[in-house]
Amino acid sequence: IPHEEFQRLADDAVRHAVARQEEAGADIVTDGEQRRDNFVSFVATRLEGTCLMTLLEMLDIIEDKAGFERLLQTLDVPAYSISNATCFGRISRRQSLAADDARFLQSVTRKPIKVALPGPYILTRSMWVKEASGAAYGSKEELGADIVRVLREEIAELVELGVDFIQFDEPVLTELVFTQGQTRTFMCAALSARKDPAAELDFAVQLLSSVVAGFAGTRFGLHVCRGNWSRDESTLLRGSYDALAATLNRMPVQQLVLEYSTNRAGDLMRSAAPELGLGVVNPRTDEIESVDAITRRIERALEFYPPEAIFLNPDCGFCTFANRPMAHDEVAAAKVRAIADAARKFRGADDSRRR
Repeated sequence: IPHEEFQRLADDAVRHAVARQEEAGADIVTDGEQRRDNFVSFVATRLEGTCLMTLLEMLDIIEDKAGFERLLQTLDVPAYSISNATCFGRISRRQSLAADDARFLQSVTRKPIKVALPGPYILTRSMWVKEASGAAYGSKEELGADIVRVLREEIAELVELGVDFIQFDEPVLTELVFTQGQTRTFMCAALSARKDPAAELDFAVQLLSSVVAGFAGTRFGLHVCRGNWSRDESTLLRGSYDALAATLNRMPVQQLVLEYSTNRAGDLMRSAAPELGLGVVNPRTDEIESVDAITRRIERALEFYPPEAIFLNPDCGFCTFANRPMAHDEVAAAKVRAIADAARKFRGADDSRRR
């Protein structure tokens, strides 16, 4: 469809998503990422030097076809339905990654807003495909330097707009520590990972540190999960955040946004970050979590954090790919409402205790 028609439809979808969040009682709202095909590959439409390729199309250019086919076999979704932003030239911003979207979001709500961006590590890993990227960049690290530059340009715009919360999504960090050398990921990002997980984790810290250095006035968060592409929990990664504790404690962010409503996440971890974005509902089920169940998770988090440092979230997004939602609109709204109801209940109880 024409660009103007898409934007009109997307504007309406954002208004709808914001209205549902406000009706549910959310304190901080997003635009629902309505203009993105998924949380990371959408950058292909906004960056020079990239193209959007399905994993099936990538099979044509990958030298290790047998290894890539083994990766595809781990997926619980058809390879043609997953798209990846692949670097084939020098990258630069064709348009903003999120600032224009944030401007529109600010025009339809008076609430504080959160903008999510793919983190520099997942962008570097997923965009670097040697067979396509090697002509423009000599290494993944060289590409990473340009990704840092692009993200810093974007953050400067978002900070100037007064965006309240910028969240970086880095889900593949868990893949480094939970796979024990076995490639098991829904992103082709596995193609560019070193065999040494420690080196990759150091690289991730270096990239994010370079991205946020010198910025002030905006809350920065880091979201890490174990995959969100399937309702079949057995296909998703499992393991405690303790395996990533040393790395997460080095990340220069105010808040860690972590999933905890699934038992795959293990017990709650205390980190060096002053705030916790506590995952309290599972976006991959139709069951609406009870207020009591959410409140119990809050009580557990209070053993590590003061009340004002705990933010409540779904574990991850309600839709990983545009054509593969994890939850129906009504289910997503009900889960957000349960979160808001639990927050109100806890605030009331906390006020009573203080009095």
